[in-house]
Amino acid sequence: MHKINRFILLMAAMFLSANLFAQDKPEMADAMRANGKIYVVVAVCLIILAGLFLFMFGIDRKITRLEKETFK
Repeated sequence: MHKINRFILLMAAMFLSANLFAQDKPEMADAMRANGKIYVVVAVCLIILAGLFLFMFGIDRKITRLEKETFK
């Protein structure tokens, strides 16, 4: 019974808070798109994401190598 009440409360909070995020126009995004700066933001985000993936790939390779050396 306690889990059902918590679930209902969570759902009500999610649906009620959705109205807070529903705005008519995102002015900052429109201004950045008009100036062409939105592409710079997207490029920086993609570079950061690619860097994170490369870092994780490198860490995975190092861990795999250490596991092979340890369990020989």
